[in-house]
Amino acid sequence: MSTVTNADAKILDNLEATAEQLEKAQDALKTVIFGQDDVISQAMIAILGGGHALLVGAPGLAKTKLAVTLGTVLGLEEKRIQFTPDLMPADILGSEVLDEGDTGRHQFRFVKGPVFCQLLMADEINRASPRTQSALLQAMQEHHITIGGQTYDLPSPFHVLATQNPIEQEGTYPLPEAQLDRFLLEINVPYPDLDSERRMLFATTGNEEAEVPNVFSREDLMRAQRLTRTIPVGEKVADAILELVRSARPGPDSSDYAKETISWGPGPRASQSLMLGVRARALLDGRLSPSLDDVVALAAPVLRHRMAITFAARAEGVTIDDVISKLTEPIRL
Repeated sequence: MSTVTNADAKILDNLEATAEQLEKAQDALKTVIFGQDDVISQAMIAILGGGHALLVGAPGLAKTKLAVTLGTVLGLEEKRIQFTPDLMPADILGSEVLDEGDTGRHQFRFVKGPVFCQLLMADEINRASPRTQSALLQAMQEHHITIGGQTYDLPSPFHVLATQNPIEQEGTYPLPEAQLDRFLLEINVPYPDLDSERRMLFATTGNEEAEVPNVFSREDLMRAQRLTRTIPVGEKVADAILELVRSARPGPDSSDYAKETISWGPGPRASQSLMLGVRARALLDGRLSPSLDDVVALAAPVLRHRMAITFAARAEGVTIDDVISKLTEPIRL
């Protein structure tokens, strides 16, 4: 009995220490990212869950700044790629070059591309061609790439923070559903409120800019990611996740509302993402287990890029978030 008690006490100590470290990381991020507390927490949730995040927002809302600052705070090697229509897969993955050795023999040498990092900022990912987008898909899902028949493992951990501009769509290539499904969360980045924008105005136009500390090491982060997966999830929360995801799929057993508004729904990966997300959110808040409130809070970030609404619903002004809000009503009751 004492062994179990000691083990439980050790787990509790680890949870408390990690939660305290995560709080410091969030506070550090908030010193340079103003008025985006929800965005910061969701980005942290995506990384704690071991996944990738798609940031959707207008230009100038600190999406790139968030990725760079996250790399500093979490102790990750960060690189950035500006996606453009002429970007080729080799510009991301790397390429083989022909070298002449000391003996005069020629041989190929692989030069690694920017994807070989721990935190990749894919800026305006929808501006790249489908061929280039698909080159990133294998890396996101399998954490390795294949060049010339040779497989190269990516660093661990490996996370992608991609951005999209929802306003200007000329010259863009919408991401295919298979690649969208690789993102754990789609994070909407709103405009800051008045007070936050006022603080930003003075903090970013002076002689000195705030420097963020390094809170995590690579080993600390990977330990926190492993801890996230050990957080227990109650039956009520698990049932709510399954019922929510399955209610978003139009079919013979779905509700009349789902049949009228949803053209296609999320697959099983959505349930997995929501399970990881609620665990990470609980850890981020210093709680020992997730609640139904976590399911409601993460429903939209997990589901909005994994489903589509019908033409009739769009014509009536219904949005994806409206549909998800309606589907979560039974959980909120």
